[in-house]
Amino acid sequence: MKRGIAIGGLATTLILGSASAQAQQTTPLDVVVTIGMLADVVEHVGGECVDVTALMGPGVDPHLYQAGARDVYTLQKADLILYSGYSLEGQLGDVLARFGEIKPTLAVAPASIDKETLITVQDSYGIDPHLWMAVDLWAQTVPTVADALIEQRPGCEAAIRDNAEHYAAQLEALHGWIEASIATIPDTQRILVTAHDAFNYYGRAYGIEVAGIQGISTETETGVADIRNMVDVVVERQVPAMFVESTINPRTVQAVIDAARQRGHEISIGGQLYSDAMDEAGTAGGTYVGMLYANTRHIVEALDGELQPLPDALQDWAERWDIATDQ
Repeated sequence: MKRGIAIGGLATTLILGSASAQAQQTTPLDVVVTIGMLADVVEHVGGECVDVTALMGPGVDPHLYQAGARDVYTLQKADLILYSGYSLEGQLGDVLARFGEIKPTLAVAPASIDKETLITVQDSYGIDPHLWMAVDLWAQTVPTVADALIEQRPGCEAAIRDNAEHYAAQLEALHGWIEASIATIPDTQRILVTAHDAFNYYGRAYGIEVAGIQGISTETETGVADIRNMVDVVVERQVPAMFVESTINPRTVQAVIDAARQRGHEISIGGQLYSDAMDEAGTAGGTYVGMLYANTRHIVEALDGELQPLPDALQDWAERWDIATDQ
């Protein structure tokens, strides 16, 4: 009798274990990420195999972000935590490091991108963390994310690999479109003046000079000397437009515009750029492709360039958001 009970108990354990394994394969992986740009990669690559939560939404500055009780609870429930790295997440870094000791956690950018291709800066960062501004660099995170998801959901490998290939093709097309569009800006006007130095990778990748009033991080205050130096640049170069950012107070940009006007140079605001965060979910700017598309459109139009037709690989994206593909 006892032997029968033991065999029955073993069978029950095996059945429950098998059911648990099957449930794990069919239940979407709970992935928590820090920034929207990384969430977009995970959503495209993971597809139906993932549920993605981004801690930092539209208009949130990751440099200044501090984790609250809700964030800690969200991280505790996660199956997998992904963050960009290179100190982008600032004060959240210590929290992420602690979670890395108890569950799968990955700094995606350091795991994906050759350090020799990165831009070094003379401050506490060491590495400029705004890698998503160069699409060809950010695309290197796609296979890393795919591998991290497959490790947790091996039954989804075929779907994840297909998704990753399709998304990588979109990013390759986007990179080429930005490059071609920026190239149409007259040489004398090919300078991008913004609130802070978030666009250095964009400038290097697409051949446009970049000047930020503030440094890489927004943790330091902009000084009078910073304003004065930027006024000298825009007046000397006769810059026609400068840009505000979605996560930065526009007062420093307006201060430069006002001071330049006092020196006889009129400069306009060429639009609001997405720098450290995307737009609201459910909008074109709430996608990574849309973020870079909108930035490029503002820059090219304000600096007298000409947008190029969108490539075939971006047709589906453009149709979804009702965006003209021939510009």
